[in-house]
Amino acid sequence: MNKIAIKVQQAFEKRFGSSPTHLIRAPGRVNLIGEHTDYSGGFVMPLALEEAHWIAARPREDQTVILHSLDYDDSTKVNLTEPQLQLKGWQNYLNGVVWVLKEENWPLSGWEGVMSGDVPQGAGLSSSAALETALIRAFAEFSGFTWLPKIAAKLAQRAENEWVGVSCGIMDQLISACGVSGHALFIDCRNLDIQHVPLPEGLRIIILDTKTRRGLVDSHYNERHSQCKEASAILGKNMLRDATLSNLEAQAAEMEPLLYRRAKHVISENERVLQAVKAMRSDDHQLLGQLMQDSHISLRDDFEVSSSALDEMVECALTAPGCLGARMTGAGFGGCAVALVTVEKEDEFVNSIRECYLKKMSLQPNIISCTPADGASRHDPLTEL
Repeated sequence: MNKIAIKVQQAFEKRFGSSPTHLIRAPGRVNLIGEHTDYSGGFVMPLALEEAHWIAARPREDQTVILHSLDYDDSTKVNLTEPQLQLKGWQNYLNGVVWVLKEENWPLSGWEGVMSGDVPQGAGLSSSAALETALIRAFAEFSGFTWLPKIAAKLAQRAENEWVGVSCGIMDQLISACGVSGHALFIDCRNLDIQHVPLPEGLRIIILDTKTRRGLVDSHYNERHSQCKEASAILGKNMLRDATLSNLEAQAAEMEPLLYRRAKHVISENERVLQAVKAMRSDDHQLLGQLMQDSHISLRDDFEVSSSALDEMVECALTAPGCLGARMTGAGFGGCAVALVTVEKEDEFVNSIRECYLKKMSLQPNIISCTPADGASRHDPLTEL
């Protein structure tokens, strides 16, 4: 059993005096390619991580949720009959989930739990989506609803958009709910069609945490979303997903240079995702790596969401042994890069990255070798710890 699962179960037993009835898990994610395209109805290809958010919980007979966070050493209590929802800290995500479920007329039942996670926060690995998804899975279990991953993802996205205030697309919540072990998911973010794409043999996906952070609400994320909507309107499209580079070139004169660059990234990134799916299925490792490099250049120059730390990390990766490609991943402005590395060179690659990045930035990176994992799930508590 996962060490975080053991930790939350032990903490639950100490806090509440007996064992939980449920262990709920929802993973973080890393996006292989397809960045800042989901809120334009585009294509993405993330994979769920072994790193996840865990909740040990059991039902209550009243209409109350009591939840303790080990990561923040803090507790909260919500009366589901008359929730006094407040905007603050980690509790904001619980509040947002309660709000959206009540908006959707879910008859909610009370529960109590202890939670913790090992998804690095603010690193572009969707720790918030993992938390939202885990909370919705818990409410589904204790309120007697069938777990429907795509519906849950839509609800979590709405909580993020309308309660937390981040104009994100559906990718993060969808991969946390729907991930498949050993596979990336090729997702059409307009119709939520999902195809499972096996990770090619002989390759390793490695996350490179720059140890720099950003807050989505305080960043330019929402601004980029607005710029994409403005560009699509000029092009006469509902979403940039429907535009082609030919459309863009034909109307370039009517568009501010900044909006042109934003649109160029999204349109070209969608095409790169489609090419990447073909490359993975045909074991064209070199093409997949090149597409990742092209994606980073586009995110850096046209969408302008990279940072000096991310650029330095990508440069370190591209000069390291065994690296086929690397790019920033997530919303940007800090956080993580992702690299495609041959398995036999993994150790050499990691050693090279540590030395290179420390020399450039005087920071020790956090390096995670990925194994694609399943999406949100319920587990039975351990009988012996």
